[in-house]
Amino acid sequence: MKQTIFCLGLALAAFSIGSDLRAADKVGVAACDEFLTKYEACITSKVPAPQQSALKTQFEQTRNAWAEMAKNASTKPALESSCKTTGEQMKTALQAYGCSF
Repeated sequence: MKQTIFCLGLALAAFSIGSDLRAADKVGVAACDEFLTKYEACITSKVPAPQQSALKTQFEQTRNAWAEMAKNASTKPALESSCKTTGEQMKTALQAYGCSF
């Protein structure tokens, strides 16, 4: 029960933060920052308003996770590869909205 409440709290926090996208908050890994900039542009310019909420939340969660990984010397080396893989997956998923990157 506590885990459910905690997860709900995180989701609500991410949702409220997600309304203000922050690709400008750099992760510090070029591949990640490049993807986040393109992802943000796609969400704000191509995705219809009713679908933006979920994508904004996903954007924030991704950016925050990558920022944390970048701070850790043991996880940072794998981050570039992870960002590139995520970028390719999202590129395919977002083509339905007319996004190309």
